[in-house]
Amino acid sequence: MSPYLAGVGVGVVLLLAYVIVGRGLGASGAFSALVASGVAVAAPSHAASNPLRDWLVIEIIGVTLGGLFSALAAGRFQFTVERGPRIGAGGRLAYAFVGGLIMAFGAKLARGCTSGLALSGGALLSVGAWIFVVTAFGAGYLVAPLVRRQWT
Repeated sequence: MSPYLAGVGVGVVLLLAYVIVGRGLGASGAFSALVASGVAVAAPSHAASNPLRDWLVIEIIGVTLGGLFSALAAGRFQFTVERGPRIGAGGRLAYAFVGGLIMAFGAKLARGCTSGLALSGGALLSVGAWIFVVTAFGAGYLVAPLVRRQWT
């Protein structure tokens, strides 16, 4: 898909999320809600409501099903590990796992994930969101040379 068309699509989805649901997009809150549901099972007195009814949990389910539908419709659904020629599947999965942990830790520190901060916060012209976007891209450019050899 054209990245320009995809960008317009994300913008339309973000606008519709604000209009229909009254909230922006995000992902990390869904995982917090899942943890809260575990707390509800282990210690019901600490959980006041059903966190699985949270907007972000429903959003993540929709994103997952939408991505699956898109891959099936495009004939691109397959189980594979994307990797460069100098790294095995196990190493690539380890890098992905460690990177995911770092991003999750950063999302909790920042009180939101990339989609919540960059998309929703950026659309609201939040200074913190724009600082995050610049910092995230800067960090990506600094780290890229360190991992580039794994892909070439």
